[in-house]
Amino acid sequence: MDLQEFLAQWHDDSPTLLVHTSGSTGSPKPMYVEKRRMQASAITTCRFLGLKEGDSALLCMPLDYIAGKMMVVRALTCGLRLIDAPPSSHPLAHASLHDQPVDFAAMVPMQVWNSLQVPDERRRLMQIHHLIIGGGAIDEALACELRSFPHHVWSTYGMTETLSHIALRRLNGPDASEWYTPFQGVTLSLTDEGCLVIQAPEVCQETLVTNDIAQLDGCRFRILGRCDNVVCSGGVKIQIEEVERLLHPHLDHPFLITKTPDTQLGEQVVLLTESNDADAVLAVCRQHLPKYWIPRRVFSVRSLPLTGTGKPARHDAELLATTLCRSQVPL
Repeated sequence: MDLQEFLAQWHDDSPTLLVHTSGSTGSPKPMYVEKRRMQASAITTCRFLGLKEGDSALLCMPLDYIAGKMMVVRALTCGLRLIDAPPSSHPLAHASLHDQPVDFAAMVPMQVWNSLQVPDERRRLMQIHHLIIGGGAIDEALACELRSFPHHVWSTYGMTETLSHIALRRLNGPDASEWYTPFQGVTLSLTDEGCLVIQAPEVCQETLVTNDIAQLDGCRFRILGRCDNVVCSGGVKIQIEEVERLLHPHLDHPFLITKTPDTQLGEQVVLLTESNDADAVLAVCRQHLPKYWIPRRVFSVRSLPLTGTGKPARHDAELLATTLCRSQVPL
């Protein structure tokens, strides 16, 4: 979908708009959302960030997903000047941005990381007054790169059902934190299993029970992982995201943690990597992980299974790992 197609849908007579979930835990699903709720979300974000009419907003993500759609809605609703750049892994390389200041931008972690590797793009990234990052986990290496940025850099929390984010946490400056601050009007609680429950009536009519295992501290919260990303191995519960968090500072090639069935343990931890040296990767795991978190298998693959927004495609990864394990002799 391009910008003109989206604008035609936005300005038609329908009170709703078709969107699709990202597919991070399965196949993307279509859903209809009310335009008035998208406008309410846009106003909340712009008010929180202090954006004003005439500020520039960079659209550099696909309009097939809610993040891209909401950038346009924020511009339309709050009078922002939209800069339309083709979706790319290097969004700031586009010629139209060379001499154009950007007040507000939203990117996925991959776009931010790639921009940091090119001096001119890094300079433009640092000049963005309000940068929000969502659609995937921000690892420690990326967080370290962003801590010294001179302007506001935020990590977002949200999903398609909440019409983009309902909470932000600061990644740089003295207010940097692991804890998200929800927007006004958002109420949070936990299920008995520790999963986050969201009530955000301005953007979503229903109470949302997420798959995210969270910790609450007053009105703030932090995410520990997903309940469907737990490996139950020999009676030990292992959070996939926590394993990845510990390994990120020590592995140079892209990787992800997944799981497969195991006759003896019930489930086993498996690591997929784009490195050609699986033995070296396993040695790093043995050095930096608790005993029961060490992958039972490490497989080199040409490319990791990812969703359209660059997040780990967990279901596809599990299927791939299971197929690879079946061709191997057990340890």
